[in-house]
This record gives sequence, C-alpha cells and structure tokens, in this order.
Amino acid sequence: MQGDLALPRSNGEPVFAAPWESRAFGIAVALNEGGAYDWGDFQRRLANEIAAAPSDAEGTGYYERWLTSLESLLLDYGMVTQAELDARTAVYESGEIDDD
Repeated sequence: MQGDLALPRSNGEPVFAAPWESRAFGIAVALNEGGAYDWGDFQRRLANEIAAAPSDAEGTGYYERWLTSLESLLLDYGMVTQAELDARTAVYESGEIDDD
C-alpha cells in the first residue's frame, strides 16, 4: 500500500503505538492468509475510511481506521455479529481485560 494507505513503518517494519494495533493488524493478515476474505476488499474499505476521516480529527489514526475497516468486513462476511462485536468491545472498555 502506498500514500495514506501505507502502514506506518520504521526501517521497513510496521510500527505499532499500542498492543491493540498489532493485534488488529495480525488478525486482518491471518484471516486473509487463511482465505477468509479478499485483501482487495479490505484495502477498499480502508481507503474509504481514510478518505472519510478528517485529517485533523483527534483519535482517528491509521489503526483506528484499520480496525473500523476490519470490523465492517467481519460483519459483512458474517464472521461476527454486531452483538458479539459490541460485547467484546464492552469487555475491553471496562478494563476487565488488560490491553497491555
């Protein structure tokens, strides 16, 4: 990926500011490598998310957009329901699971 779609990198390696970013990255890559979805579909979703987000919006960094794209893909492909996604999100937001 190039331009705004390119992964944040340092010395050619992906850069993650928080553990959840590397997890979201790994989940997307592993599911794709396992044949669960078409990578081009994910790229289109990510491009749309990046284009739709204001460049100066706080809290809408690259991996927030990555995660939103992955969530929509998982929902559309029937790999997760909205209720399952909401429940899992609530667990993380509650602090019940430490994300470090």
